[in-house]
Amino acid sequence: MMYTHIKQLFTGGKPAAGAKGALILLHGRGASAVDIMRLAGQLNTADFALYAPQATNNSWYPYSFMAPVEDNEPALSSALNLIDEVVNQAVADGFSTENIYFTGFSQGACLSLEYVARNAKQYGGVAAFTGGLVGAELIKGNYKGDFKQTPIFIGTGNPDPHVPLSRVEDSVEVLKGLGADVTLTVYEGRPHTISFDEIKLADQLIFKTAEEA
Repeated sequence: MMYTHIKQLFTGGKPAAGAKGALILLHGRGASAVDIMRLAGQLNTADFALYAPQATNNSWYPYSFMAPVEDNEPALSSALNLIDEVVNQAVADGFSTENIYFTGFSQGACLSLEYVARNAKQYGGVAAFTGGLVGAELIKGNYKGDFKQTPIFIGTGNPDPHVPLSRVEDSVEVLKGLGADVTLTVYEGRPHTISFDEIKLADQLIFKTAEEA
């Protein structure tokens, strides 16, 4: 199966010239860019320009995010390069990295965290719904830079059928070590989905409620 990524980018939301920030949305395995764009409608992102790339065959990489990194190559590197292209597009559209935000669910959450950890700098924020850093073991040499207190919210269930809590906790430590302001919320017995409470927390911590904006 080929995992060369189609350079297909869905955009929406507010025009870049008048937007508060740029939100890059990464869909989960088996889903689509159109699916994850709907998530923006539930978040406090009406003033954001939206960028949602589409993965080939609706999957960013073939195996579990807990598989050895080499098993998910070249798809993983292709996906990370594609996100970099989307970030560059947002910058070309007038956004500084401090006003670029990321969100994703499941495989998309893993990819969001992996990208920002490999390219740590001050971003607007990250909302990762059930995800962790990628690989059978975390290769800390891959993760470089300084988040400068970028807020990162991670919500996850315990147990989750795809994302072990231990990996999420290890990922939190790596992100904090790079200077991120990380909030982890664990929902006991929650299925593999996004809860209303997570949406509310993402708004409060990352996208800010209207009262706090």
